[in-house]
Amino acid sequence: MEKHDGREVAQTRAGDRGVLGDPWYDALASGWGELDGTGAPAPAVPPQAAPPERRAAAIYLEVQRSAAFQEVRSRYRRFAFPAAAAFFAWYLAYILAATTAPGLMGRPVAGAVNVAMLAGLGQFLSTFLLTWLYSRHARLRRDRAALELRWDTQEMTRVIEGGQR
Repeated sequence: MEKHDGREVAQTRAGDRGVLGDPWYDALASGWGELDGTGAPAPAVPPQAAPPERRAAAIYLEVQRSAAFQEVRSRYRRFAFPAAAAFFAWYLAYILAATTAPGLMGRPVAGAVNVAMLAGLGQFLSTFLLTWLYSRHARLRRDRAALELRWDTQEMTRVIEGGQR
């Protein structure tokens, strides 16, 4: 017995080719001199099926290319891009008016309340309104279809992975 790094290691006497108890020497590596039963050397790496992660990735790509997924994405884009553009334009108009037309923005409306204060409060109001419109649009036009896609995708990956989830 020898000691290496505080562990006892037994060496074989047949030319000291392997070390007992060492996982690197417990089994021959595939393709390192074994025969396949016919007298020919065994293949270096046996053919394997793709790992479940790769097959699951293929499922997600298939779902992404599906018409149902594309419809959900187009519904999202048809709402989100115009809404974001309108909100950004409204915000820029407020900033430009505040910097280029101080007389207009300083005009009193009622008592100490002027146009700038109403426009600033309008920014907050439009933020809440846009949030409500977005959630309503998602609930009515996208959520059900997206949930069905998610369910179908999970079922397909469950089948691929052999029900191990």
